[in-house]
Amino acid sequence: MKEKLTGKLLSSLEVTGKEYEVHDTIVIGLYVRVTAAGAKSYIVRWGRARKKALGRVGILTLDQARQEATQYLYEARKHGEPLAVTHGRKGTALPSLREFIDDTYMPWFKTHHKGHEKTLHTLDNNFDTIMAQRIDAITGRDLDQIRTTWMQTGNKPSTVNRKMGSISGVFSRAVEWEYITTHPLAKLKQLKVDSIGVVRYLSDDEDKRLRSALDARQDEMRRERESANKWRADRDQEQKPSLLDLHFTDHLKPMVIISLKTGMRRGELFNLKWSSVNFDTKTITVTGDTAKTSETRHIQMNTEVVTTLKEWKKQSTSDHYVFANREGDRFEDVKSAWLKLLKRAQVIGFRWHDMRHDFASKLVMAGVPLNTVRDLLGHGDIKTTLCYAHLAPGTKAAAVELI
Repeated sequence: MKEKLTGKLLSSLEVTGKEYEVHDTIVIGLYVRVTAAGAKSYIVRWGRARKKALGRVGILTLDQARQEATQYLYEARKHGEPLAVTHGRKGTALPSLREFIDDTYMPWFKTHHKGHEKTLHTLDNNFDTIMAQRIDAITGRDLDQIRTTWMQTGNKPSTVNRKMGSISGVFSRAVEWEYITTHPLAKLKQLKVDSIGVVRYLSDDEDKRLRSALDARQDEMRRERESANKWRADRDQEQKPSLLDLHFTDHLKPMVIISLKTGMRRGELFNLKWSSVNFDTKTITVTGDTAKTSETRHIQMNTEVVTTLKEWKKQSTSDHYVFANREGDRFEDVKSAWLKLLKRAQVIGFRWHDMRHDFASKLVMAGVPLNTVRDLLGHGDIKTTLCYAHLAPGTKAAAVELI
């Protein structure tokens, strides 16, 4: 049927169980298709069997649909085909930011980048106000307002820059793939951030308290197991294996030791397999498919790490992962046990990732060259390692004595 399309008409279109079309009397060639399930889309037709879906009703406004349909029809008359069709791209029929992320960007991102879950989480939870907008309608002003809101609610400049980096990647691909012509963040400068910042590492006293807490935790677990087994024995129930003869009562202590003494990232530790541990050469191989930088690196094990892994292997229940959960699969989180350990040790403001900083800091303070530290940490850029440069013993003091 033919009707002048209006907002009121579009909202009143009923679901009939059959697909039908309502053709606009203002822009001839534009119509709304209502599917049997009730989905409504704008369609433009410029010839027999020559048509294109412009977008969904509610995502694309009626004015935008008429404008795009007019452009399609004009180009079809002038060139025989709309340029969006002959160029093999979406052209004027642009998706919303939400559609572009879900249908185009994330499928590409998952193929080319690690950590896509984290990136998608950032996009999903920080840009609600612009997700429904058409991708070419989003301006630098829109993004600046979002950024200002984050800052007003207490986000640190580094956090703000990281969030903006996620959406910037989306628009970079949109420009590269010719969905849009200009990047909305092109003129929006990053916030200034202290590139050195505070490097958190354990003091000697904190290190002692953390290790004491690990031992106390193991002693407590052994006592609890013995007490529980006595209770079961008194009731003729099956007892659980004793922990008295085991070097480690569970995964936490060996995980912490290896993290402190290798600087491995948490994900690298969780992905570590026995096949990557070589006791003959005393090396751990972090393979490219599990490394953040996608580059394989080899970490030399010191005596404590070698001893820890050999003892852990004796009681390991998995021939695959070095640290497997109860089901034999990869660990996903140790947050609860870690936080309880920190509380017991009275160590404040120390994250799991800070064990990596501790490893690097202790190396630099011992006089190890920054480039060696960079190789051990697997940094892609020496600039990242430079945050530890100020810890090098006597470097600045020696320099100022030269004048």
